[in-house]
Amino acid sequence: MKIKRREFLAGSIVGMGEVLLDSPLEAAGKHSPKYFNPYEIVPLGKTGIKVTRVGIGTGMRGWNRQSNHTLMGKEKLEALLRTSYERGIRLFDLADLYGSHPYLIPALKKIPRKNYAIVSKIWFHRRGLPEKERPSPDVVVQRFLKELKTDYIDIVLLHCVMSEKWPKELEDQMRVLGDLKKKGIIRAHGISCHSLPALEAATKVPWVDSVHARINPYATKMDAPPAKVVPVLQKLHKQGKGIIGIKIIGEGRFGKHPEKRDLSIDYVLNLGCVDTMVVGFEKINEIDDFAMRVCKTPRRSAPPLLPIPDHARYEDNSTLSLMIT
Repeated sequence: MKIKRREFLAGSIVGMGEVLLDSPLEAAGKHSPKYFNPYEIVPLGKTGIKVTRVGIGTGMRGWNRQSNHTLMGKEKLEALLRTSYERGIRLFDLADLYGSHPYLIPALKKIPRKNYAIVSKIWFHRRGLPEKERPSPDVVVQRFLKELKTDYIDIVLLHCVMSEKWPKELEDQMRVLGDLKKKGIIRAHGISCHSLPALEAATKVPWVDSVHARINPYATKMDAPPAKVVPVLQKLHKQGKGIIGIKIIGEGRFGKHPEKRDLSIDYVLNLGCVDTMVVGFEKINEIDDFAMRVCKTPRRSAPPLLPIPDHARYEDNSTLSLMIT
C-alpha cells in the first residue's frame, strides 16, 4: 500500500514523539514525560476547553479582513488547515480582522465539530475593517457563526486590547459576551493583549477566561521585556485563566535562525504558565519543523536563561497604535 507523503511525515513526528517521550510509568506510578509533545491535549486554564499544545494561526500580517493566509486563496489555505489537522493540531486561531472565518469548516467538513477548538476575535477599534460601524458583540458573533457554519465558538476575544482602562471602556462588550457564554453560544471569553498595562489589568478582572499574550525570550514583537511580562502571565495562570502564547518565533523573525527558534520554544514551554502556543504557519514544512523542535525540547524545572538582559530594547505598538487610532 502506498503511503502519502503527508501521512508519512505525520507518522514520523508522532513516532519521534514516542521515541523521545519517556515511559509514563515508573515503579512509583505516573510521572511527566521527559520531552514535550506538540499534539498533546492540554487544558486551557480552568475554561474546561482542551486544546493541543500547538495551534495554528491565520492572521500573519492580518488587516482589513485579509492576511497572508487568506491571500493564499481558498484552495491553498483550506489545504493548509486540513493538513494541520491531519498532523494533529486541534486549535485554530481566527479573527474578523483576518477574514479567515469562511475557510475553516470547509477544510474540516468531515471532522466532527467537537474534535477541535476555534478561537475568534472581535475588532472594536475605529480603523481596521472596511465598514465604519462596530455593532454589539451579539450581532457580531451571530455573523461569525454564519461565516464559520457552526453552532458555537469555543473562545471569543476582544482583539488587540491596549488600554489599561479596558475593563471600564469595554464593559458593555464584556457584559454581552458574558450573556452569550451563559447561552452556550460561546464557551469562553477574554482578550488578546497588546500592551503590558492591558495584560496587568486582566489580573484584576474575573470575567477574563483566556488571554492571548505575546511571549518569547528575545522580546521581539512583544509589549515589554520578558522579565516584566512573565510574572503577569504567572499570576494570570495561577488564577486559572487560559494562557495562549503568541509571537513565539517573533512573527517569523526567527525563521532563518534555528537556534533562536529552539531557544524560544524551550523557553516558552518551560515557563509553566503558557498552556498552548499559536503560530501563524504558512507552509506545512513550517508545522513539521516546529513540531520536531517541540518534540526534542526537554521538560525542565525552569526555563533556560534569558538570552538578553532585562533592560534590552523591545518593539512597542507605536506603529499599530497609529493604524487603529
